[in-house]
Amino acid sequence: MGKGRLEAFSDGVIAIIITIMVLELKVPHGTDLHALRPLVPDFLCYILSFIYIGIYWNNHHHLLQAIRQVSGSILWANLHFLFWLSLIPFATGWMGENHFAATPVALYGGVFLMCAISYTILARRLVRHHGRDSAIAVAMGRDRKGNVSLLCYALAIPAAFLHPGIALSLYVVVATIWLVPDRRIEKALAQPHA
Repeated sequence: MGKGRLEAFSDGVIAIIITIMVLELKVPHGTDLHALRPLVPDFLCYILSFIYIGIYWNNHHHLLQAIRQVSGSILWANLHFLFWLSLIPFATGWMGENHFAATPVALYGGVFLMCAISYTILARRLVRHHGRDSAIAVAMGRDRKGNVSLLCYALAIPAAFLHPGIALSLYVVVATIWLVPDRRIEKALAQPHA
């Protein structure tokens, strides 16, 4: 199967996720800047989640650029990934609405842990389908950034119950790591492969 429909569907779902998140930001009833103050936690959560979704969209796009075709198992792996992404607006809203309380902060990390796991499953499924010598296999390599991200999320979830600020710091660290563009796939596509 070609990959075009998978790309289009995934882009549409991600666009809807962003739309849902922005619609969760409530318009204040006041007309001065003080009316915005209660929205600061919601807006900060929105910014962090928007950055994460942008990172996932960018990496998903690059991932699909390195492949030629998809299979049924790849379609299911992609749906699994999109399922976890679709929970981001809920986790974001709950965390912001409750001003970074421990349980919502931990749940936020749990959703992102599952996003990272499901993305890893998708990437490994693509590598298996295209072979060890394919551009996608070369690009994925040992995936140090991915492994560090998984570790940070796993540490952040229990850390949220010690102090939510520790967990939030780990979420920001992961986002910062991924803001530096991941050039593995671009480099791999520039080289000839089987």
